[in-house]
Amino acid sequence: MHITLIISYILRMHKTNIQKIAFSAQGKDVKSLLDPRFGRCSGFVLVDLTTMESQWIPNEQNLRAAQGAGIQTAQNIIAAGAQALISGHCGLKAFQVLEAANIPIFLSETLPIQQIVSLFKADKLTRLSSPDVEGHWA
Repeated sequence: MHITLIISYILRMHKTNIQKIAFSAQGKDVKSLLDPRFGRCSGFVLVDLTTMESQWIPNEQNLRAAQGAGIQTAQNIIAAGAQALISGHCGLKAFQVLEAANIPIFLSETLPIQQIVSLFKADKLTRLSSPDVEGHWA
Protein backbone atom coordinates (compact mmCIF):
# COMPACT_ATOMS: atom_id res chain seq x y z
CA MET A 1 0.00 0.00 0.00
CA HIS A 2 2.77 2.47 0.89
CA ILE A 3 4.66 1.90 -2.36
CA THR A 4 1.48 2.71 -4.32
CA LEU A 5 1.14 6.01 -2.48
CA ILE A 6 4.80 6.85 -3.06
CA ILE A 7 4.53 6.10 -6.79
CA SER A 8 1.35 8.15 -7.02
CA TYR A 9 3.07 11.07 -5.26
CA ILE A 10 6.10 10.89 -7.57
CA LEU A 11 3.87 10.85 -10.67
CA ARG A 12 1.88 13.82 -9.36
CA MET A 13 5.08 15.78 -8.62
CA HIS A 14 6.43 15.03 -12.10
CA LYS A 15 3.12 16.10 -13.62
CA THR A 16 3.14 19.43 -11.79
CA ASN A 17 6.44 20.29 -13.52
CA ILE A 18 4.88 19.80 -16.95
CA GLN A 19 4.25 23.11 -18.68
CA LYS A 20 4.27 22.21 -22.39
CA ILE A 21 2.20 19.35 -23.77
CA ALA A 22 2.13 18.10 -27.37
CA PHE A 23 -1.29 16.88 -28.55
CA SER A 24 -1.62 14.79 -31.72
CA ALA A 25 -4.16 16.92 -33.54
CA GLN A 26 -6.58 16.94 -36.43
CA GLY A 27 -6.32 20.74 -36.67
CA LYS A 28 -3.99 23.58 -35.78
CA ASP A 29 -5.36 24.99 -32.49
CA VAL A 30 -6.85 24.05 -29.11
CA LYS A 31 -10.36 23.85 -30.57
CA SER A 32 -9.20 20.99 -32.78
CA LEU A 33 -9.96 17.36 -32.05
CA LEU A 34 -7.26 15.02 -30.84
CA ASP A 35 -5.97 12.68 -33.54
CA PRO A 36 -5.82 9.11 -32.15
CA ARG A 37 -2.70 8.42 -34.26
CA PHE A 38 0.73 9.55 -33.10
CA GLY A 39 3.38 9.05 -35.78
CA ARG A 40 1.05 9.58 -38.70
CA CYS A 41 -1.06 12.48 -37.48
CA SER A 42 -0.98 15.66 -39.57
CA GLY A 43 0.61 17.60 -36.72
CA PHE A 44 0.71 18.58 -33.09
CA VAL A 45 -0.67 21.42 -31.06
CA LEU A 46 1.92 22.33 -28.42
CA VAL A 47 0.14 23.95 -25.48
CA ASP A 48 1.81 25.98 -22.75
CA LEU A 49 -0.28 25.22 -19.66
CA THR A 50 0.85 28.42 -17.93
CA THR A 51 -0.30 30.83 -20.65
CA MET A 52 -2.59 28.52 -22.70
CA GLU A 53 -0.77 29.74 -25.80
CA SER A 54 -0.46 27.14 -28.52
CA GLN A 55 1.84 26.44 -31.43
CA TRP A 56 1.31 24.22 -34.49
CA ILE A 57 4.00 21.61 -35.21
CA PRO A 58 3.43 20.06 -38.67
CA ASN A 59 4.06 16.36 -39.21
CA GLU A 60 3.42 16.06 -42.96
CA GLN A 61 6.83 14.48 -43.59
CA ASN A 62 5.71 11.40 -41.63
CA LEU A 63 2.16 10.95 -42.93
CA ARG A 64 3.15 8.48 -45.62
CA ALA A 65 6.55 7.36 -44.39
CA ALA A 66 7.20 3.69 -45.11
CA GLN A 67 9.09 3.29 -41.83
CA GLY A 68 10.28 5.33 -38.88
CA ALA A 69 7.28 7.68 -38.61
CA GLY A 70 6.95 7.15 -34.85
CA ILE A 71 10.65 7.65 -34.14
CA GLN A 72 10.93 10.79 -36.29
CA THR A 73 7.71 12.24 -34.87
CA ALA A 74 8.88 11.61 -31.30
CA GLN A 75 12.18 13.35 -32.06
CA ASN A 76 10.31 16.32 -33.53
CA ILE A 77 8.12 16.92 -30.49
CA ILE A 78 11.12 16.54 -28.17
CA ALA A 79 12.98 19.15 -30.26
CA ALA A 80 9.93 21.44 -30.04
CA GLY A 81 10.20 21.42 -26.23
CA ALA A 82 7.28 19.18 -25.32
CA GLN A 83 7.42 17.90 -21.76
CA ALA A 84 4.53 15.44 -22.20
CA LEU A 85 2.47 13.90 -24.99
CA ILE A 86 -1.25 13.31 -25.16
CA SER A 87 -2.47 11.08 -27.98
CA GLY A 88 -4.88 8.26 -28.64
CA HIS A 89 -2.20 5.61 -29.12
CA CYS A 90 1.57 5.14 -29.15
CA GLY A 91 3.62 2.33 -30.70
CA LEU A 92 6.79 0.63 -29.45
CA LYS A 93 9.54 2.63 -31.15
CA ALA A 94 7.97 6.03 -30.46
CA PHE A 95 7.30 4.96 -26.87
CA GLN A 96 10.97 4.00 -26.43
CA VAL A 97 12.21 7.36 -27.79
CA LEU A 98 9.82 9.35 -25.60
CA GLU A 99 10.55 7.23 -22.53
CA ALA A 100 14.31 7.72 -23.02
CA ALA A 101 13.69 11.50 -23.09
CA ASN A 102 11.55 11.30 -19.91
CA ILE A 103 8.45 12.46 -21.79
CA PRO A 104 5.35 10.93 -20.18
CA ILE A 105 2.59 9.80 -22.54
CA PHE A 106 -1.06 10.15 -21.62
CA LEU A 107 -4.00 8.66 -23.50
CA SER A 108 -7.22 10.42 -24.37
CA GLU A 109 -10.31 9.89 -26.45
CA THR A 110 -10.89 12.03 -29.53
CA LEU A 111 -12.11 15.22 -27.88
CA PRO A 112 -11.34 18.92 -28.38
CA ILE A 113 -7.83 19.67 -27.10
CA GLN A 114 -9.04 22.41 -24.76
CA GLN A 115 -11.31 19.84 -23.08
CA ILE A 116 -8.42 17.39 -22.78
CA VAL A 117 -6.31 20.08 -21.08
CA SER A 118 -9.01 20.28 -18.39
CA LEU A 119 -9.00 16.49 -18.02
CA PHE A 120 -5.20 16.51 -17.70
CA LYS A 121 -5.30 19.22 -15.02
CA ALA A 122 -7.97 17.22 -13.15
CA ASP A 123 -5.73 14.11 -13.28
CA LYS A 124 -8.32 12.17 -15.30
CA LEU A 125 -6.08 10.84 -18.08
CA THR A 126 -4.34 7.48 -18.12
CA ARG A 127 -0.56 7.53 -18.25
CA LEU A 128 0.79 4.98 -20.69
CA SER A 129 3.26 2.55 -19.11
CA SER A 130 3.94 0.58 -22.31
CA PRO A 131 3.07 0.83 -26.00
CA ASP A 132 -0.59 0.15 -26.71
CA VAL A 133 -0.47 -0.58 -30.48
CA GLU A 134 1.76 -2.44 -32.93
CA GLY A 135 4.07 -0.52 -35.23
CA HIS A 136 2.62 0.96 -38.44
CA TRP A 137 -0.79 1.42 -36.82
CA ALA A 138 -2.93 3.77 -38.92
